[in-house]
Amino acid sequence: VQLQASGGGLVQAGGSLRLSCAASRRMFSTNGMGWFRQVPGKEREFVSAISWNGSSKYYTDSVNGRFTISRVNAKNTVYLEMSGLKLEDTGRYYCAAGRYGGARSDLSDYTYWGQGTLVTVSS
Repeated sequence: VQLQASGGGLVQAGGSLRLSCAASRRMFSTNGMGWFRQVPGKEREFVSAISWNGSSKYYTDSVNGRFTISRVNAKNTVYLEMSGLKLEDTGRYYCAAGRYGGARSDLSDYTYWGQGTLVTVSS
């Protein structure tokens, strides 16, 4: 499985971005998917996850109410809509395909990773 993340960029605080992650194989429709982010010098952290059919969604506290995860299995794509962006949302965002069908927050629950897309929030 190859994952291609896109949609990052430079945005002012309070602005919005939509990240996309396209998967290369049909197995995508049976896997939970997640978004993580990382800044230099820090560990990769969980942002959001969605179950294989979209029925379960999970967010880290700091983005709950501002970010929305969704997926379109027919397009092998998962999205992360980000609004009300804050300076602390800056980082490289990675999408990942899970070992299981549920929405998981632990990095070890994910098998495949994309290359990441950079989000920079300016004041």
